[in-house]
Amino acid sequence: MTISQVAKRSGVNIQTIRYYERQGLLSARSRTAAAYRIFSVESVQRIRFIKRAQELGFSLKEIKELLSLRMDTHTTQADIRKQAQTKIADVERKILHLEAIRASLLRMAENCSGCGSLKDCPILESLDKEDPE
Repeated sequence: MTISQVAKRSGVNIQTIRYYERQGLLSARSRTAAAYRIFSVESVQRIRFIKRAQELGFSLKEIKELLSLRMDTHTTQADIRKQAQTKIADVERKILHLEAIRASLLRMAENCSGCGSLKDCPILESLDKEDPE
């Protein structure tokens, strides 16, 4: 398949496929006489795998590790599970951080009446502080 066919079937644009190639996540099998890249049917499946993993929060580096583990005959399900557990812990840390941000924003909004001049805005004053409450 050509790069445009792979892009259409996998639901990404051509630049995404080229980027994945540069990152070592995907490679063309060969080139035509006109120097067009030729991809296998498995390339579409690999791109879908990459996109799904990204949707779950995996970075391209982590996805590359997963793909590498998948190709290693010594990899066990426990190895893949460990990768998922590491990502779960990362997501939980991010959730805690986002909850703290939300709480700060709620406090700032509650302290602001929405009336008056900008020079007296408690939200802007709070953002000006070195250590916001």
